[in-house]
Amino acid sequence: MRTAGWLVLSIAIVAEMTVAVSRAAEELPPSANAAPTETNAPPTAAPPASVVPVTPKDAVPPPSVTIIGASDAHGVLGRDVRSAADEDMGRIVDVIVDREGHVRAAVIDFGGFLGVGSRKIVVDWNALRFGKIANKKDSITLELTKAQVAAAPEYKEDTPMVVLGASGSLQPLQAIQ
Repeated sequence: MRTAGWLVLSIAIVAEMTVAVSRAAEELPPSANAAPTETNAPPTAAPPASVVPVTPKDAVPPPSVTIIGASDAHGVLGRDVRSAADEDMGRIVDVIVDREGHVRAAVIDFGGFLGVGSRKIVVDWNALRFGKIANKKDSITLELTKAQVAAAPEYKEDTPMVVLGASGSLQPLQAIQ
């Protein structure tokens, strides 16, 4: 009986040691579980990982910055428009863009006197010439005559518009479905 007791005790100790070694092996990092190499080369240090800055999910990247010289660009709203024959055509009161953000036309407040009796006409952006603009007093040139603009239908917001353009310069606006 005594031998049977020692045998049971020995089996229990071996089982306990096996479980302990198994748990210890699971807790080691994966590289420690790898089989040893046959060479006795000293371990080499892993190359340093590249440092990637961690940014919060809500962080917004900084905006890009472009510097435009004062003589290189000018605002157009409120600017006077004149014909090639130097006739007063009105002033630009709005700019029309398509759904992609491309400028398509300008709305000109045409005719009248001091805003009385004027009407809004839409002209193709490509019919406008901006070459003579150097200061706020300079006007934009329109490649249409006063008679052509006077014959155009009036523009009313949120209704289909007729865009008046220089001969052959208009591109049709594609309908978005």
